[in-house]
Amino acid sequence: MERFSHTPHDAIFRQMLTQKEVARDFLQLYLPAQFLRICDLDTLPLVVPILFYHGSVSPWPHTLNWHHLFDNPELASALYSGDFPLVDLTVRPDNQIVRHQRMAMLELLQKHIRQRDLAELQSMLITLLAQGYLTETQINTLISYMLQAGTTEKPGPLIRELAKQSPRHKELLMTIAEWLEEKDRKKGRKEGLLEDSQEISRSIALKMLASGLDAMMIMEITGLSQEELSSLAP
Repeated sequence: MERFSHTPHDAIFRQMLTQKEVARDFLQLYLPAQFLRICDLDTLPLVVPILFYHGSVSPWPHTLNWHHLFDNPELASALYSGDFPLVDLTVRPDNQIVRHQRMAMLELLQKHIRQRDLAELQSMLITLLAQGYLTETQINTLISYMLQAGTTEKPGPLIRELAKQSPRHKELLMTIAEWLEEKDRKKGRKEGLLEDSQEISRSIALKMLASGLDAMMIMEITGLSQEELSSLAP
């Protein structure tokens, strides 16, 4: 679909990691222990090293090695001068990934998104949804990623089965499944049915709006434009 991101794998990571609770889980899993011990994960500050000087002594009289400006220069040097910590999902076992709380579903999908039919992950996805770590917004984001970047012969039945086994997210997932299955039924039929198909898209979009689905995701799934979607909103 035209509105999908050209870099969905990067986009899904950014979308998920901008949420504090997900970022906290990620850092607890992967930040080296010596740095984790001194971090306050409730604030999650972003440190950007820019030195802005307007002191009485001119020019700037001190070191320009920014590591030396930290209270602990050795720790700063270890953090910013060494090799990056590596999180290699390609070699991480699935049974370890599924224990990663809010990061688990993202990691599982990103590990297998290129190589496997996502229907093969159904039982693990059901387990992760049932754990209740993810919010509706996070579920929306991950399902959108599955539909955009993943591969499965019958996405509608997959989403429907996830809905059956996930009471907390059933209404949202069933709405998406309904659309996918209707779209599949229309595939290959004559252009004369275009108007009928657009009407179905509008009907499904209304249900998605009522379910609280993100507007961008609705546009991606149904193919409706922003103007068309806005005209449906109450």
